[in-house]
Amino acid sequence: MTKTANKRLARLISVVAICAGLGLPVAAEEITSIAILTPETGTDFGWNQQGIEGAKAAGEAEGVEVIVAENLGYGDVRPTLRELAEEKPGLIIAHAGGYNTAAPEIGTEAGVKVAIVDSPDALKAGMVADYTASGHEGAYLAGVLAAKMTRSGTVGIVTSGEPPSWNAQSAAFAEGVKATRPDAVIRYAVIGPAAYSDAAGGKRVTESLIAAGADIIFGQGNGSSFGMLQAIETTPAGDGGKVTFIDVIGDKTPIDKGYLLSSVLWNLTPVYQAMIEDIKADAYGSRNYDINLKDDSVALLKTDQIPDDIWDEVMAVREQIVSGEVKVTPKFDADSVHALVSGN
Repeated sequence: MTKTANKRLARLISVVAICAGLGLPVAAEEITSIAILTPETGTDFGWNQQGIEGAKAAGEAEGVEVIVAENLGYGDVRPTLRELAEEKPGLIIAHAGGYNTAAPEIGTEAGVKVAIVDSPDALKAGMVADYTASGHEGAYLAGVLAAKMTRSGTVGIVTSGEPPSWNAQSAAFAEGVKATRPDAVIRYAVIGPAAYSDAAGGKRVTESLIAAGADIIFGQGNGSSFGMLQAIETTPAGDGGKVTFIDVIGDKTPIDKGYLLSSVLWNLTPVYQAMIEDIKADAYGSRNYDINLKDDSVALLKTDQIPDDIWDEVMAVREQIVSGEVKVTPKFDADSVHALVSGN
């Protein structure tokens, strides 16, 4: 570096220090594009679709380009990450728990900021942030709804794995059921350790819970949720009536055949907007991002399957959660889930 360049750098550092000391604003970091990687296609009415749509909406709101890389699977995505990093986006969103090792590694290698899930302790100032978004408050309401609407007194939870976000929702759902109907039976089954796209497994496991008496299924599964729905559509409950389904993250109303009771809806747009704004403010990597009932980034879907009086009762519980009268604490570990559903 030349002496002239050294002097310019010194003057720049002095100006920044003076501005900071006087409380004056320092020039914000420019961000013109972001990228998002998803393991499945953005047409699943769930995790992948909400991630892509949320990123696009955030990009439009913040005036930045959005690059989408979808249907990448759950294996090693380092080659794709390196390709995206070469385009120098201001942020790469790694929208799968299986990417939370590779993304920070490639981000550090390429000097690109990354966002990951299921790693709340992985914060790195200026580089890595986590959004282990949890819809636990909405899942609690789903549990209240299920307890009020089950005919058999038995409800089921089917999950495609036990990542932190699924665990938090399973636990909260169980708590909502028990708080509303203490004598209710909760059946719990895991398709596999990471069976997110296993539709056949989702169908098989859901059928087993229906055979065990469940007439409402709370399903968490990405692609495997389509198998859950197939089981519900073709397998009657023990009393001969229909089984209904409570979904998560997205709204499957467009493909529903009359079995969708509700869904714990996630809106990731404000999460991604907050990331972009933090990058502009040079504050990225200083906090985790979440969703909640209060700002409607979590909501419970109202369908025609739900009587108005029961819906009003569930919404009254929502107001109690928002006000703090009812507290729903997220439990991200599988052991907590097992403890809540054990003995049924």
